Amino acid sequence: MQSSAWLTDVIRLSLLAAGLTLLTTALTHAAAPPAAGYTNPVTAGYSADFPDPSMIKGRDGWWYAYSTGGPYAKDGHDGDSYKIARSRDLTHWEKVGSVFGADNRPTWADPASGFWAPDIRYLNGKYVLYFTVHNTTTTPDNWDYAIGAATAPTPAGPWTDSGAPVVAPRPAAGGGFEWTIDPAEFTDTDGTRYLYWGSYNGGIHAVRLTADGLRTVGAVTNVARDRFEGPYVVKHGGYYYLFGSSSNCCAGPTTGYAVFAGRSRSPLGPFVDRLGNDLNASRTGGTPVVASNGNRWVGTGHSSMVTDLSGQQWFAYHAVDRTDPFVTNSNGWLLRPMLLDRLDWSDGWPVVNAGAGPSESSKVSPVTTSSAATGDVRVEADVTGTGQGVSARGGRVSAVIDNGRLRLTNRFGLSRSVQLPLNVPGTIALEIRGNQATAEFSEDRLGDPLATLQLPMSAGSGSAAPVGGAGNFSIAPLYKPVTRAVPTPRIGKVDSRYSDEFTRGLGAGWTWRNVSPDATVANGALQWKTEANDLTDNNTAAKASLLLRDQPTGNFVVETKLHLNVGTDTVRNYQQAGLLVYLDDENWMRLDHVAGGTGRFIEFGKRMRFTPVGAPSVVTFGGAMIGPPAETTWLRLAHDVVPQTGEHRYRAASSTDGKHWVWGAAWTLPAGTTPRIGLVSQGSSAQTDAQYGKATALFDYFRVTR
Repeated sequence: MQSSAWLTDVIRLSLLAAGLTLLTTALTHAAAPPAAGYTNPVTAGYSADFPDPSMIKGRDGWWYAYSTGGPYAKDGHDGDSYKIARSRDLTHWEKVGSVFGADNRPTWADPASGFWAPDIRYLNGKYVLYFTVHNTTTTPDNWDYAIGAATAPTPAGPWTDSGAPVVAPRPAAGGGFEWTIDPAEFTDTDGTRYLYWGSYNGGIHAVRLTADGLRTVGAVTNVARDRFEGPYVVKHGGYYYLFGSSSNCCAGPTTGYAVFAGRSRSPLGPFVDRLGNDLNASRTGGTPVVASNGNRWVGTGHSSMVTDLSGQQWFAYHAVDRTDPFVTNSNGWLLRPMLLDRLDWSDGWPVVNAGAGPSESSKVSPVTTSSAATGDVRVEADVTGTGQGVSARGGRVSAVIDNGRLRLTNRFGLSRSVQLPLNVPGTIALEIRGNQATAEFSEDRLGDPLATLQLPMSAGSGSAAPVGGAGNFSIAPLYKPVTRAVPTPRIGKVDSRYSDEFTRGLGAGWTWRNVSPDATVANGALQWKTEANDLTDNNTAAKASLLLRDQPTGNFVVETKLHLNVGTDTVRNYQQAGLLVYLDDENWMRLDHVAGGTGRFIEFGKRMRFTPVGAPSVVTFGGAMIGPPAETTWLRLAHDVVPQTGEHRYRAASSTDGKHWVWGAAWTLPAGTTPRIGLVSQGSSAQTDAQYGKATALFDYFRVTR
């Protein structure tokens, strides 16, 4: 653990009246700096690997980020068990050190255990870091996951473990232990603290915490199905939003990890997506927030959030560079650097870059320094007690702490106040947009305000200042929200040369790769029973029946209407059917309605052979979740050519009514290749067939629109 003055001092501004006048005059009249640009990954130059990131703005003015342990260097050397970094601008990071060392390692963590998935908070005047231990000393099992908490006076440490797990290992129904991992704290407006955690073995859970955030209180609530992990909760517009990552985290260049969201009027759910689908249902809901878009970034997941000085929210998450995913001379040791992208809200739902997905080109940087602001403005400062706060527009509006209340006052003498549920240090932010002033008090600026007030405001300008010795003061032009999502792929007219309505047998243009004896055309549909051979199985891939045809050139969308009755909540592994894009048995992608475990989902899977530099080639498979299925589901794949690379790009969508579509991840195939498109019905296991029989996929049509 490093130790120096800048790691332990908490810098506060304490300004006299004359000093305030000089400062605010300079801030009001200084020229605004030009908008600088940044490029992902933001941890480049500091660390090649920074998975599961969590961020906070420290009360010393620095931004801090924490991650699961791993190497700093691309060659896999020079690592830490649990990383801490700091930045002045959110886009250039430097090493602080590690959370735990030999002198402060939790005694209940097995010496062989790693530390995963941090969550950083500022509670009751202390920094609290929640963490995952995968091997504890509380049971003989080597994979008895648990969640702990450590506290520190500064975001750099020194860290002191709370002495025992906050959430102890939880036995799983089928034996072993649930994946009690990926913690995230949330404090509600009534002062109640909650902890969320969970993963694919057990689902996402929530429980109330004691006031210090170090112990649980009461019953545990299951809030999302075992399709998700890496929860994160914020409050926005009267709703609680649960973010969760889904699909495989670590499949190299085919990592399908992506972030979804659901919302609720209660912090304990039920959480539903934009279309009203429950995140706890067998046909699991989830509105996409970020997914791969065909550039070099895949595996976009395990997110947290941070707000810059303008009020703009930013999404911090890790991703995989599909062109160079592994440690040097390796074909399996994955690197996941941290990305940062703008988080927008469109029609009440969060989405990264207005739906454009992860960025790889230069983007406008977050606002992290004070600058001139004469119109819409945001001012903020850290406060510790009564009389402290901020003012704006020459003192015509102020937001202060007033004997345990947040008070907002404007120039007309109008004043509103609300009792704060907790007597704690925190941050006051005052935003003026048009004729409205909004004041917010939070402990740590992480999307869970303890109180919010609004008042009308007249037009004008003027200086801004901290009040009563408030520290860490800033002023900046208020961000301009981006509310219009980027357009989804255009649906053109049906091209009959590449389409089939299945009215009189198979139409022209189809080719079987291994004719299926269980496929017939009858009653206006292709009826095809799920076969046992599967393209993901090296032993049966060559035997799998595939129905294929040439794809057109240029942009097009292929669509099918699929009826597949695999029920809900029962285990029918892994019956599935859907659309296929095929090069050969090692390079293909499919968009299927899949029965997996007790869940039902739409998976856009990709298999490919990848050859890393300095290591043997490897065949990888990964899947990206799209929307929820129904007994009848519509599927689409939109094709275009990536201008920079010439690759074939396919973006997936699904619908349960043929009208409202969920657009999700995109995969690519190499430039210069000739993929074919088609249909598939497979994945049935002997056990599933014996218990339930084969499922029958009914394809109502196969249409290509251009």
